[in-house]
Amino acid sequence: MTSQAIGATAARPADKRRVLLASLVGTTIEFFDFYIYATAAVLVFPALFFPASDPASATLQSLATFALAFVARPIGSALFGHFGDRVGRKATLVAALLTMGLSTVAIGLLPTHAQIGLVAPALLALCRFGQGLGLGGEWGGAVLLATENAPPGRRAWYGMFPQLGAPIGFFLATGSFLLLTAFMGDAAFMAWGWRIPFLASAALVAVGLWVRLSIDETPDFRRVLERAERVRVPFMDVLLRHPRALLAGTLLTLATFVLFYLMTVFALSWGTSRLGYSRDAFLWLQMAGVLCFAATIPLAALYADRHGRRRAMILATLGILVFGALFARLFVGGSPLGTLAFLALGLGLMGLTYGPVGTLLAEQFPAEVRYTGASLAFNLAGIFGASLAPYAATWLAGRYGLGAVGAYLCAAATLTLAALLSLPARGREASAHVA
Repeated sequence: MTSQAIGATAARPADKRRVLLASLVGTTIEFFDFYIYATAAVLVFPALFFPASDPASATLQSLATFALAFVARPIGSALFGHFGDRVGRKATLVAALLTMGLSTVAIGLLPTHAQIGLVAPALLALCRFGQGLGLGGEWGGAVLLATENAPPGRRAWYGMFPQLGAPIGFFLATGSFLLLTAFMGDAAFMAWGWRIPFLASAALVAVGLWVRLSIDETPDFRRVLERAERVRVPFMDVLLRHPRALLAGTLLTLATFVLFYLMTVFALSWGTSRLGYSRDAFLWLQMAGVLCFAATIPLAALYADRHGRRRAMILATLGILVFGALFARLFVGGSPLGTLAFLALGLGLMGLTYGPVGTLLAEQFPAEVRYTGASLAFNLAGIFGASLAPYAATWLAGRYGLGAVGAYLCAAATLTLAALLSLPARGREASAHVA
């Protein structure tokens, strides 16, 4: 079974909007949960969970727990991917959402270091691991829910709906912190206000579950059942029969992860600690930049359906290379408009690469192991591209300057470009002309 099989049997017209809503709502909730931790890891957790005489050391320790979720994500890919390829996409997506949601709510209930000592950061790390486990199973299933229901010639367009969950989730997460800091003082925010977004996630999860329980199984998975094509252990099948696709999928997603976490977590930390921006001022600039991220995702999907996913990602990756070379010149203090241009450009490029990447990854694996394969490749890229990005960039910038951070981004983009150029014919130009 090849990439041409994806979406060969489209959803019934009455179900299309429900399918797209389910894929969008779920990833929005998952990424909201994920990003409120990212924001708190910079603004709150260093003081409350990692007190130290050196604020920089506390920030690095907090960012280390941020990275822990990316270690958990491939484990979640293997776990939820197994059931997604054996039991079905729908039930597995519900379980992944619950895992993520419960972990997030638990963070909002945790005592701090001042209350229980070293147990506090240990519990925080455990909850962060749970967040990564859930998201490891969420993303791949949401992409398959969309692409496996897509009509011919619309796979990239359908596949971009779960991708939109990233900017929307980020926008909601950042907006929630801005609203809290606008209506309460710093003392109240640090004492209890930061907990509100984590606890509010419970209501969002309830909405997501209601939407997902109302959808049907995808046509591609029903066809796997009808043909008795399920494999006993999808994870081992991916490793033994599809190692080239797994490696290429991991590398072609690498620059996407590095770019995003440089533009969000690292940029927030550097902008508020070294460039003189207040927390609120920089968050507003980031939110404006995220609008560019959201706007370029559908543009990239339209281009990818017309000209091919591979070509769309090659062009975006070339843009990331140029951006990395100019990183130090663009990210300077003293000019909010200049910083906004930097964020808009970087996050706009993020949308151009993020829009088609889900569909392209799914096209590398046959339906019987597609959940496991696409999820595993995406989340392995998270380990190498995202988990270390804020930490590594902070260390590089502190020791060698922002030019080293740009070189780091260029190196990731070079690996991604090489992977895109090496894709086998099956996934090379699966465009709108392939049904």
